[in-house]
Amino acid sequence: MASQDQKSNTTNGDHDQKNQTQPDFRSSIRLKYVKLGCHYLISNAMYLLTIPLLLAVAANLSTSHVHRILETCNYHLRYNVLAVTACTSLMAVLATVYFMSRPRTVYLVDFSCYKPDSSLLSSREAVSQKVSAIINEASGVFTKKVLERSGLGDKTYAPGLQDFPPKRPFESAKEEAEAIIYGAIDNLFEKTGVNPKDVGIVVVNISAFNPTPSLSSMIVNRYKLRGDVVSCNLGGMGCSAGIISIDLAKRLLQVTPNTYALVMSLECVTANYYTGKDRSKLLTNCLFRMGGAAILLSNRSSDRRRSKYELMHTVRTHKGADDRAYRCVSQEEDAEGKLGISLSRDLMPVAGETLQANITTLGPLVLPASEQILFLATLVARKVLKMKKVRPYVPDFKMAFEHFCIHTGGRGVLDQMEKNLRLTESDMEPSRMTLYRFGNTSSSSLWYELAYAEAKGRIRKGDRVWQLAFGSGFKCNSGVWRALRTVDPKKEMHNPWSDEIHQFPVSLLETMPFPS
Repeated sequence: MASQDQKSNTTNGDHDQKNQTQPDFRSSIRLKYVKLGCHYLISNAMYLLTIPLLLAVAANLSTSHVHRILETCNYHLRYNVLAVTACTSLMAVLATVYFMSRPRTVYLVDFSCYKPDSSLLSSREAVSQKVSAIINEASGVFTKKVLERSGLGDKTYAPGLQDFPPKRPFESAKEEAEAIIYGAIDNLFEKTGVNPKDVGIVVVNISAFNPTPSLSSMIVNRYKLRGDVVSCNLGGMGCSAGIISIDLAKRLLQVTPNTYALVMSLECVTANYYTGKDRSKLLTNCLFRMGGAAILLSNRSSDRRRSKYELMHTVRTHKGADDRAYRCVSQEEDAEGKLGISLSRDLMPVAGETLQANITTLGPLVLPASEQILFLATLVARKVLKMKKVRPYVPDFKMAFEHFCIHTGGRGVLDQMEKNLRLTESDMEPSRMTLYRFGNTSSSSLWYELAYAEAKGRIRKGDRVWQLAFGSGFKCNSGVWRALRTVDPKKEMHNPWSDEIHQFPVSLLETMPFPS
């Protein structure tokens, strides 16, 4: 009996110890629902206060009161015609001014991501071997270590590395640009059925390859666009230039009525690959890959029904005034005179500071009142009341967005964004899978991520999408979209994921050795 009691006490003690060590999931779930309840209560406070007030007013309005109001209106219409006419005219003028001064709604009719030919596929091992053969073995070993932790897979596209270094760099880069631009735009016009002559605005962004004539002129010539087309070619603005192009097109659409804007985001990796020994510049060989996207925007109200998304906000943050931020990503020559893009150790801290500045501006535009009140309360507690024990409140952006498209700058960048924004693995899936399948395609990576969400059938009418990108300068830019219709993946044309979406997501290890 004594031994049984001892066993029972031991069992109870172990059970109590397990209860102490295991997290209390019930309390965390209850806290989650309390927070959601507060969110809905605060967000709908106006309705909760207004509806009872209207009901009270309606209850107090008797038939006699209504009759008296109608008599008063009838009197003024008979004997004060001039005053009634003046008031009506003034209201009409004010209404006209209001509707004329409102910004034009910008719709995303459709977009198309370029998928290179399978002959341009390049494995991580092939990249490492090429670097070892052309530069030296030490650079190849370094490249291998980076690639094993990069988050990239073995089916990315790197035409510049197949003929590395290219014998005719300019011609190789031009051929790459033409393949991306023509492939993406041809598919876009096929998907939308839009006549190229209806396009009134063309915006192209590319960082490291800017030939003469420009790439925007190349598009005008290829598709025989009309003579009054407004064309812009943005160069050297880094991986965040895709949102800058969207923002520029939005501004041009405000002053150009009833037209389309064609945005082309791409990068020529052939012009970016580095042949020297500086390790800070070798990272571009590891991460950047071939890709591009064409986007068709419209300010025509008749295009609303067939458009996929409505542009809600664009927020741009530029930290170029700070020397540390300005120099963290720069194109320069090494000691041997070989050109490359250098990434400094300040990149991650600078990216975090720029992100904080960007979401501080974006937050009030998209976050519900409940999140803004919590953020303001902690800010006042820390800054005004000097309560240092109060932690800074990070807003829950999942209250504002259903989908997140974060630039595939690298595995480290995505890990940091997931941590800072408190996102889940599901939220980060489009970004991580895009990095794995296509690599860092610079400014166009955001569109491969959105195409992934569409191919998975996750885009529903009313869903909100946050596109977030970083780039040299240093810049952080956000674009916010709202889905106007549910996207059926079975009806989609030219989606780069369509024929292989069933293979994703794949599990990613912290270190992924080369296949033996």
